[in-house]
Amino acid sequence: MGSMLYAVKIPPYGGDTLFANQYLAYETLSEGLKKTLGDLVGISTSTKLEVAKTRDNRLSDSGEKLKVMCASHPAVRTHPETGHKALFVNTAHTTHFEGWTMQESQPLLDYLFEHQVRSEFTYRFCWRPGSLAFWDNRCTQHNPVNDYQGFKRIMHRVTLEGDEPS
Repeated sequence: MGSMLYAVKIPPYGGDTLFANQYLAYETLSEGLKKTLGDLVGISTSTKLEVAKTRDNRLSDSGEKLKVMCASHPAVRTHPETGHKALFVNTAHTTHFEGWTMQESQPLLDYLFEHQVRSEFTYRFCWRPGSLAFWDNRCTQHNPVNDYQGFKRIMHRVTLEGDEPS
């Protein structure tokens, strides 16, 4: 449903988080593309290279093995409380559309991945020690900017359980 992130230690520069409004990402699509996406189901996995590498690094530090997780979600999700539609694919997890090959899916996914993080949909959150961010995972994407090499960023995260996307 949502996540909260609390800043414990922040690097002297960088480490911001970008939040992208997926209501706006959906609303600004053409009517034809909205119709195409209406019945599509995205297949997501934890094994996409950029995600698997980060998870593998964290788990290897703890001695755990990487668990492969897969899920299918509508490409457009209707928020259960607001009734608004939001784009619900993401570059970190979505690999293809159900019933489509990866090769067939890639051009449309590439377009959506670029579209959904356009600057006009995005807010940049600049962390300070003690900052707390709370966002709705059903209509928001977040992207931590990894631009603080050589420094530590220590955050505490809580993720709230939600409902099945529809």
